[in-house]
Amino acid sequence: MAQISDISRGTFIRYNNELVQVVEYEHRTPGNLRAFYQVKMRNVRTGKLVENRFRPSEECEIVRVETRDYQYLYRDGENLVFMDNETYDQIYVPEATVGDNADLLKESMVVKISMDADTPVSVELPTSIEVEVTYTEPGIQGDTATKTLKPATIETGAIVSVPLFVNIGDKIKVDTRTREYMSRVK
Repeated sequence: MAQISDISRGTFIRYNNELVQVVEYEHRTPGNLRAFYQVKMRNVRTGKLVENRFRPSEECEIVRVETRDYQYLYRDGENLVFMDNETYDQIYVPEATVGDNADLLKESMVVKISMDADTPVSVELPTSIEVEVTYTEPGIQGDTATKTLKPATIETGAIVSVPLFVNIGDKIKVDTRTREYMSRVK
């Protein structure tokens, strides 16, 4: 068992017999009251956010999670199929484990998958991806001074907001954490 002060953002712990990942972690010391830790955690199995206050003397169980690189292969119903680059073993990961960014996955993309024993608990995409715009409304010529955005469908099927000067066939860079347009790729 470890002290609650030993955890940090991204740590996996066991909370109420459930595996959770720490999303936010803050040490607070209000005026004349005792200090406490405000911790926001995401349940790995259900994806729900849980928030709790811990006393500094409380203990928690830190769970060791192994992280490895996997290559995305294809979608198989509700599951996504990934391959280990070293052993060539294939694993099936539920789409809910990937979360909202499942539609940003491109074939042969390398991602980091965290495993608790043989169960995948989280999938981390690269911070940015380069994709081609498959559909967007044509922009108005000369309207590049404003920060106006329009929706665009990219090759993975996701919809991203892009500036007016982006056209069909352009390659763009997208931030996978915020799903925002970053730049055009030449």
